[in-house]
Amino acid sequence: MYPGFELTSVDVQQARALRFEIEEFHTAYAHALDSGQLQQWPEFFTDDAVYRITARENADEGLPVGLVYADSKAMIRDRAFAIEHTQMFAPRYLQHFVTNVCVVAVEGETIRARANYQLLQTLVDGPTTLHQAGRYFDVFVRVNGRLLLKNRQCVYDTLLIANDLVYPV
Repeated sequence: MYPGFELTSVDVQQARALRFEIEEFHTAYAHALDSGQLQQWPEFFTDDAVYRITARENADEGLPVGLVYADSKAMIRDRAFAIEHTQMFAPRYLQHFVTNVCVVAVEGETIRARANYQLLQTLVDGPTTLHQAGRYFDVFVRVNGRLLLKNRQCVYDTLLIANDLVYPV
């Protein structure tokens, strides 16, 4: 288990309300990415956010190395810009599926949660494939009444990943 995301004692009513709010967050997040609105992606993060995609093997060993790493909203914004304007890759469609949201801790305005994700990819001239599967380990904070990600660790399960990981997970 990823450190700091073991289930703690959380008020059931509070956890239920937060889980619904986080599920709504995931719905909006997935819609922005799946509809190709990459310029909206950074708006789901705080200014000092950390975003990382890493292998389960590294996460289990506590190793900080990640396939993708951004330590600010500015870096996330740069990545979105690069994907939209400077990178060359085959056209594709994505579908994010996020399930089993679990609120593991609430400390003031900070919420720790985890969820499972699957990312399907369809190349315009090819079949749909499972691009990645894993878990989100998230730290949310409330800013102006809205949940934002302060930390998103995307931990994928397989050692073998597609070498065309372009879009955000």
